[in-house]
Amino acid sequence: MVRPMIKMLTFLAILFGLIFGYKFAKALFAPRPVQPPISVSATHVTHQDWQPKLQAIGTLRAIQGVDITTEQAGLVTKIYLKSGSQVRTGDILVQLNADAETALRNSLQAEVELAEITYKRDKAQLAIHAISQSVLDTDKADLKNKQAQLAQQEAILAKKTIRAPFTGMLGILAINLGQYLNAGDKVISLQALNPIYIDFSLPQQTLSQVKIGQKIILTTDAYPKQKFKGTITSIEPKIDLATRNIQVEATIANPEFKLYPGMFAEVDIYTSGAQRYLTLPKTAISFNPFGEIVYMITQTGKDKSGKPILSANQTFVIVGESRGDQIAVLQGLKEGDYVVTTGQLKLKNGALVAVNNSVLPTTDPTPQLVDE
Repeated sequence: MVRPMIKMLTFLAILFGLIFGYKFAKALFAPRPVQPPISVSATHVTHQDWQPKLQAIGTLRAIQGVDITTEQAGLVTKIYLKSGSQVRTGDILVQLNADAETALRNSLQAEVELAEITYKRDKAQLAIHAISQSVLDTDKADLKNKQAQLAQQEAILAKKTIRAPFTGMLGILAINLGQYLNAGDKVISLQALNPIYIDFSLPQQTLSQVKIGQKIILTTDAYPKQKFKGTITSIEPKIDLATRNIQVEATIANPEFKLYPGMFAEVDIYTSGAQRYLTLPKTAISFNPFGEIVYMITQTGKDKSGKPILSANQTFVIVGESRGDQIAVLQGLKEGDYVVTTGQLKLKNGALVAVNNSVLPTTDPTPQLVDE
């Protein structure tokens, strides 16, 4: 019984060995399937003229801007202004009740007139030696005292009329007719908007590249497609000890009042003439911990129909600043190199590719040169 069982097991082992050996040999010598090329978009590396620039974030500030208040307490009797309107220097904005102050002014004016009459009469009396010089001196001092009191009262009365201190745009009215105002209460905001300042900071190492009169370009998310030109008008003569930054002020023309104080804005400071850079769309650059890479396309041969066989290989590059959707390549490529712009996630080193440029990455906004 043992020997037939051993023979049967041996036979089965040989049979299964032959079956698995046949399948292994078939898989080993079978032709491997050809991996189809991976569809990507690509572009040639080209030169572009860019102007070197510094970039900063700034805050807009009015040339002149105040919250108009009252120096004297009083009841609002007339409101001449309108929220959001333009006013000129000296325009009357609000009138406070001034009846008591006016009455006191009239009383003091009468006293001044009486003092003047007394002084003139005593001066004539002194000419004929009817009175002493000390009497005339007393009359003169009394006249000057009355005139000073009248001037003081007229100044108090003038403060009951609130006027625009400079030309600008009014904000939203914060008072009502008949309201009692205490000294220092806000009446309305007044801002001079044309031109307008922008304040921004730059690192101290850029100080040698910044000077008064330099051109800047300002952009803000309120008007994403519009650029505002300006000029650096002031540089703070000391470095901030906490940040080691230098404060810079530039002036922007704002004739349409599009820019408001307090707005956030981006500033480009152009530091020299145009320079040539090799450029690529930003999508062509793959960023990883080992450095920036691109997939450069090369021809490895031709297929049976005569079409070129293209493969993509990784190339390390060093990139510089970016403008819009483009980035400068400082090292690793030369003009004319063919580089993958989209589809890198599907690639590995040496992968076959097929270029399909029906959909290309954007390259806007195209960097523009600044007029000198």
